[in-house]
Amino acid sequence: MDWTDFMAETEADITTLAREIPATAKAFATMGAAAKTNGALNEKTKEIMALGIAIATRCDSCIGFHVRSLVRLGITRDELCDALAMATYMGGGPSYAFSAKALKAFDTFSDRA
Repeated sequence: MDWTDFMAETEADITTLAREIPATAKAFATMGAAAKTNGALNEKTKEIMALGIAIATRCDSCIGFHVRSLVRLGITRDELCDALAMATYMGGGPSYAFSAKALKAFDTFSDRA
């Protein structure tokens, strides 16, 4: 998968949907901003949790969004791989495969490809 093209298409699709359901889109964005606010857990920790959930639910676009956020927040490859090991442990074979996708996304978004 080309993560850059995939995410561009996903964002275009979400923009199209948001035009059709603006109140829902606005509420979802507000909820996301509130959930990511630093509190007892910082944003990076919360994004690692979100990535684990994205892997467990096998959501490619979610993996892309959260890996991209983690790159912006400065996650290292070692930190990411630790998180992917836990996701694999908790989710078994399917999470192993989707963790590999997350690592490829990291390589793309961090210019390691």
